[in-house]
Amino acid sequence: MIKKILLAATIGALFWAYIALDGQRYLSVDFFRDLYAQQPVLTAAVYFAIYVIATAVSIPGAALLTIIGGMLFGLWTGTLLVSFASSIGATLAFLVARFLLRDWVQEKFSSHLSAINQGIEKRGGYYLFGLRLIPLFPFWMINLLMGLTPLKATTFYVVSQLGMLAGTFVYVNAGASLGSIDEFSAAGIMTPTVVLSFVLLALFPFLVRGMVNALERRKLYSAFKKPRKFDTNLIVIGAGSGGLVSALIGATLKARVTLIERDKMGGDCLNTGCVPSKTLIRAAKSMFDMKKAAQLGIDVATPQVDFTRVMGRVQDVIKTIEPHDSVERFTSLGVDCMYGNARLISPWVVDVDGKQISAEKIILATGARPTMPPIPGLDQVDPLTSETLWQLQDLPKRLLIVGGGAIGCELAQAFQRLGSQVVLVEMQSQLLPRDDQQVASFMQDCLTSEGVRVLTNYGAERFESQDNQAIAELCSSAEPAESLQVEFDRVLVAIGRTANTESLGLEALGIPLNANGTLTTDDYLRTCYPNILACGDLVGPYQLTHAASHQAWFAAVNGLLGRFKKFRVDYRIMPQVVFTDPQIGRVGLNQRDAKEQGIEVEVTQYDLSDLDRAIADNDAQGFIQVLTVPGKDRILGATIVGPQAGELINEFVLAMKHNLGLNKLLGTIRSYPTLSEGNRFVAGEWKRKHVPHKLLAILQRYLGRNLKR
Repeated sequence: MIKKILLAATIGALFWAYIALDGQRYLSVDFFRDLYAQQPVLTAAVYFAIYVIATAVSIPGAALLTIIGGMLFGLWTGTLLVSFASSIGATLAFLVARFLLRDWVQEKFSSHLSAINQGIEKRGGYYLFGLRLIPLFPFWMINLLMGLTPLKATTFYVVSQLGMLAGTFVYVNAGASLGSIDEFSAAGIMTPTVVLSFVLLALFPFLVRGMVNALERRKLYSAFKKPRKFDTNLIVIGAGSGGLVSALIGATLKARVTLIERDKMGGDCLNTGCVPSKTLIRAAKSMFDMKKAAQLGIDVATPQVDFTRVMGRVQDVIKTIEPHDSVERFTSLGVDCMYGNARLISPWVVDVDGKQISAEKIILATGARPTMPPIPGLDQVDPLTSETLWQLQDLPKRLLIVGGGAIGCELAQAFQRLGSQVVLVEMQSQLLPRDDQQVASFMQDCLTSEGVRVLTNYGAERFESQDNQAIAELCSSAEPAESLQVEFDRVLVAIGRTANTESLGLEALGIPLNANGTLTTDDYLRTCYPNILACGDLVGPYQLTHAASHQAWFAAVNGLLGRFKKFRVDYRIMPQVVFTDPQIGRVGLNQRDAKEQGIEVEVTQYDLSDLDRAIADNDAQGFIQVLTVPGKDRILGATIVGPQAGELINEFVLAMKHNLGLNKLLGTIRSYPTLSEGNRFVAGEWKRKHVPHKLLAILQRYLGRNLKR
C-alpha cells in the first residue's frame, strides 16, 4: 500500500510540476529547435526522455510531440525515436495503472468483467492491435484501461510497438513535411508534399480500417472457396415469422430469394403458438363470460364444453390463416420456396437433402422449440408441450402445468375455464418472473379466484406412475425444504424454449453460440461471418413473433444493403403482452428493470376500477402504471393490467417511439366511453402531482379579487 501511495504521489507531483512550471513550453517546437542547433545528440536524448515521461504519466500532447519529432529529426530518425519512446512510455503507463488499480477494479467489478477478461485472455493482443491501428479512444486511455485487464505486459509492448508504427510514420511524415517549409506563408504551406502529407493524415484511419477489415475477412474465409457465381442472392432458412418477413423484404428489394422450410410454413406462431393458443383462450373466455352473465341480469343454462369441437375450431382457424403464410402466396411474391433439411457447408453454400444451393447472403431463422428438462420419470408420463398440446381431443380432468411464465399462465387459465382442474407450478417466488411483484400477485389472485391451484417456490423433482396413477413429486425451494405429491392426468411442460441450432452445420463453420444456446450475433444481426445473419427465436433476446419480424427487417436490409449502409437493431421499444384475462401489456422499463439497472424513475398509477367503460363492461379490474423521468413527463416504460391491455399498450409504444410525453397524451381527446380514456387519466394523475402551486395561488388571488367577502 505504501508503494502505491508513493507512486501515486510521484505522478501527482509530476502533473503539478507540469502545470505550475508551464511544462507546455517543453512540448514546443522552439524549445527543441534552439537545443537542436547547439547539440543534436543531446536534443534527441532529451526529446526521447520527455516523450517517454509524458506518455508514462498520460500528459496530453503525444500527437504534437510526434509532429515535432518529424520537424526536427526528419522522417526516418523521427520515426525511430517516436516509435520506441511511445511504446516504452505506453508500457510504463500500462504498468502504473496495473500496479495502482487493477486489483481493486477486478474485485469491485468482478461480475461485470468476467466476459471481458475471457475475451482479453483469448484475443487481447488482437483487440489491442486493432485499437492501435484505429484509435477509437485516445492512446493514453487505451494504455490505462489495458493495464486493468489480464493482458501480459510483454504482449502489450510488442503489439503497441507494431500497432503504432504505421500511425507514427504518418504523423512524423506530416511533421517532416512541415519542417521542410522555408517560409510559413500560404504559398509555402500549400506545397504538394505538405498537402499530400495532411491528406494522408486525414485518410489514415479509414485506410487502416479498410485494411484491417480486409485482413479479417481474408483470414475468416480462407478455409472456404467462394463461388464465382451464385444460384440466388439470398437464402433464408426457416419459414416462421422471422424467415417469412426476411424473404418478403428480400423479394421487395428485388433480390432473388430462396426460402427453405423443413416442416410447415408459418412456423410455431401459426401452427403451435400464437394462433392456436389465442383461439383456445377465446373459447375459454366465452365459457367464463357465460358463467358471469347472471351479474348482468341474464340467466343462462349451465354451459357445456365440447372439447373436441373446441380443438376442431382451433384447426379451422389455423387453416383460415394458413394462406397468409403459404408457399403459393410467397411464390406469387417472387420467392422460391422449397422443403427440406438445410445445412451450411460453407459461408455461401447450403445443402438441402443432398442438393447444394449457393447465395451471397444467408439468413438463419430456424426458431426454437419447447425446453424439456431432464427430470427423472418425465418421459414415462407422456408430457405435453406448447407444440404437442394441440393434438388433444379429450379435456384432461386434472392438468399439471410446470412453468409459471406467460405460456403457463395463459394455458392454466384457459384449461381451468374449460373445465380442467389445473395445478400451476413455478420454481421461483412469483409467477411471471420478469414482471413486477405487483403484477405477478395480481395475476396469481385472479388465477386462484378461478380455481387454479398455484404453487410458487416449487420445482418438479421426479415423475412416476403408481397403480396407473401419474404422480409428480414437487420440492419447495424455501427453507426448510418441503416435498409435495400432486396427482394428475396430463402434464404440460412450459419452462421456456431452446433455440434450434442442431444440424445446421454451425460447428463445422465455427459459428459460436451464447451461454443460453442462442446464436451469437452483433448489433447488426451478423454472425461471425458477416454474410450470414440470423433473426427470431434463434437469436433472442425476445421470443416473440413481432420481435422476430422486427429483427427480420434488419437482417434482410443489412444482409443485402449492408455494404452501403447498416442499421443497428433497436430493442428499446419492444411491447410484450400476456394474453390472460385480464391481459398484461408492457413496454419499456418496469420497476424491476429500473431497480436492476439503477435507473431512477417516478411511478404514476391509475386504477381501472374508476374507469366508466370498464365499470359498464363489468370488467373494472387492473391498473395502468407509467414510469417517467423524475420531475419530467418523458415516458420510460408502461405496464397495463386490465381488459384489452394488449391494445391499450400500443398508445404508449407510439408515444415512446416518437418521444411524446404524458402532457401530449393528456391533451389528446378520446371518445367517451372507451377504455383508452384510462391512458389519458394516468397522464392526468401525473399532471396533478406536478401542479405549479405558486402559480395557482396567484391565480386564486386574481380570480377572487371581485368576490364578496
